[in-house]
Amino acid sequence: MPEKKKILILTGDAGMGHRSAANALQQALLQKYDQDCQVEIINPLDHPKTPGFVRETETDYDKIVKFIPDLYQIGYEVSDAAVPSTLIEAGYTVVLFEALRDILADTTPDMVITTYPLYQAPLKAVLELNKIDIPLITVITDLVTVHHIWFNHHVTLTTVPTEVVREKALEAGMKPGQLMLTGIPVNPKIAALQDSPKTEVRKTLGWDPNQTTVLVTGSPRITKLQDTLSVIDQCLMPFQTKITTGGDDVLYKDLQPVNWQHPTKIYNFIENMPAMMRAADLIVCKAGGLIVTESLASGLPLLLIHALPGQEIGNADYIVEHDAGAFCKTPEEILRTLADWLGGSQTRLEQVSENASRLGNKNAAFQIADKAWSVLNEYQPKQFTPLLQKEADRLRDLLSRFDISGL
Repeated sequence: MPEKKKILILTGDAGMGHRSAANALQQALLQKYDQDCQVEIINPLDHPKTPGFVRETETDYDKIVKFIPDLYQIGYEVSDAAVPSTLIEAGYTVVLFEALRDILADTTPDMVITTYPLYQAPLKAVLELNKIDIPLITVITDLVTVHHIWFNHHVTLTTVPTEVVREKALEAGMKPGQLMLTGIPVNPKIAALQDSPKTEVRKTLGWDPNQTTVLVTGSPRITKLQDTLSVIDQCLMPFQTKITTGGDDVLYKDLQPVNWQHPTKIYNFIENMPAMMRAADLIVCKAGGLIVTESLASGLPLLLIHALPGQEIGNADYIVEHDAGAFCKTPEEILRTLADWLGGSQTRLEQVSENASRLGNKNAAFQIADKAWSVLNEYQPKQFTPLLQKEADRLRDLLSRFDISGL
């Protein structure tokens, strides 16, 4: 029996989207090719040889985007260009080289997929210095406002979520043959539930099957969510509210004693979001790449209440531009949107839902898995040419300045 192909997925935990995309790809690959491959997910930032100050960027990310978002926006915009991105790549090549070298030595993969942009340059350095040539695939996890560092012309393939991002990749110097328009991979359960009637899914969740359902997803990064929930509860339209607090224990506790006008159930951290999305009629959330993508794949109209400066503003604009939802910044806008969507025969809500479905791709994970498997089986390793030798010498020189061995 032939030995199974080994696929390594590299991800990060600064935000939930990178990890969720990695999980979706792993599930899709194993559903389709379980007999022929093994798939492992690793976060190199957790590796002991990754410097502590780099590991802390994941936890600091939450603090920065919540308490000083203007600083995050400035940093994002200043670094989003070719020259700053090249400097960032050089820096991460130095600080992540040893961790990635050890990870590749331990896992010996036949292919690497990354859902986090910072690994591409150091990963290529490790492979070139060790004369290893395997296919590399990058899966972009932002919808519209995509940082320049995602676009690395050394990779075999980059999957892009929208035509807007594809155009940006071409402008950044990537070749058309390196790009595949797929959408962002979402949990395969979303596709599996698509034909299940909402009423039946509500029954399995213990919800009223006949009530219009508003799903509210919280996050530790959303400020004043409790005030927003109070506004939603003031809406005179009939509906039931299901609230997830995203693991925010303080918010979960604070919401328990509230006397809600609408039938309301509160969850803390949940693991059945695909089912809850299928059971809902609309979602109230922030404009994060993961929640927006999953909502679109589920055909859910999005009432966006928060957008992080940088990539999330682009997500919000994209939703509004295609009439797949609304971006509400005031209580009045929230109530007006709910009245518009839930009033009368609800034809307006159905229209927005159809628009969301057209933007979403519930099968993106399977499409990427199929393409990755095709690339893996058709890949022809290149000879180590003098040009590659020159590049290797340059990388070796860079690393030697910091007393890092390339081998």
